[in-house]
Amino acid sequence: MKIFVAGASGVLGRAFTRRALADGHDIVGMTRSARGADVVAAAGAHPVVADAFDADAVAVAVAQARPDAVVHLLTDLAGGDRTANSRLREAGTRNLVDAALAAGVQRMVAESISWVYPSGTRPATEDDALDVEAPEPRRTTIRGVAALEGAVRELPVGVVLRFGQLYGPGTWFARNGSTADAARDGALPATETVASFVHVEDAAAVALQAVAWPAGTWNVVDDEPAPGTAWVPVFARVLGAPEPAAVTSGDIGRPVSNARLRAAGVRLLHPSWRDGLGRE
Repeated sequence: MKIFVAGASGVLGRAFTRRALADGHDIVGMTRSARGADVVAAAGAHPVVADAFDADAVAVAVAQARPDAVVHLLTDLAGGDRTANSRLREAGTRNLVDAALAAGVQRMVAESISWVYPSGTRPATEDDALDVEAPEPRRTTIRGVAALEGAVRELPVGVVLRFGQLYGPGTWFARNGSTADAARDGALPATETVASFVHVEDAAAVALQAVAWPAGTWNVVDDEPAPGTAWVPVFARVLGAPEPAAVTSGDIGRPVSNARLRAAGVRLLHPSWRDGLGRE
C-alpha cells in the first residue's frame, strides 16, 4: 500500500514510517523543512517538503503522491505552545483533508488525544462527549481536537486514534525529555490528576494496523490509568530524581477506557506505563 504520512519526521511519524517500511509499504513522508526531509529520506521513505498551513502545497503533495491512504501525524509541540498546536489541528487538518478529498483518497488515519473528556471517575469511552465547554486554556485544546476529528470524518473511511500521553524515546517522558528534566529539577508535582499513557512504539503499531480498519474512533491507551500521585513518584525514582512534592491541582482528570481496542484483539507491547516510563 502507498501511504502518505503527514508529520513523518516527528517522533511518532518516525516510528510509524519505520514499521510501515518494514511491512513492505511504500511511504511518502511530508515534512515542513529540508532537515525533516533528510530524516524521512534516511529512513528509506520518499520525502516531500510542504507546510501544512499552505493549502496549495499540501494539495500538490498529496495529488502527486497518489496514495491509497493518508496518515495524519501532524503536531506542533516543540515549544509547548498549546495554541499553536490547536491551530495546526484546525487549519493543517483542514488543508490535509481537502487535499485528500480532491485527490480521491478514501482513507485517513489521524492522531488525536485521549485527555479530551470531562473530569470524572468513570472510565471514559469513545462514545462520551468531548469537554468542549472547559475553561481556557483547555477549551482551545479541546476545540482544536474537535475540529480535527470532525474534518477527518469527512473522508469515506476516517479513523481517529485518541492516544494517551506518549512516552518512550524522543518524547517528553524520555530520560532526556522535558518532563524528565522537570522531575530532576523538583518541578514535577505529584497531583491527583489521572492520566492515561501509551508507549510511542505501541502508538505507531496501532496506527499502522488502523490503516486497514473501518471508520471509527478509538482510545489508544494502556491498561493502567493513574493519578500523578502514583506515576510521578515512580517516574522520579527511575530517573534518580528527588521525591516529588504532593500538590492538589483541583482537577481529578479522567481514566480512559481501552475496552474497544482490547475487544478488537489489539494487544500492546507495553500494557502498563510501569513497564517503561522514564527507562528509555
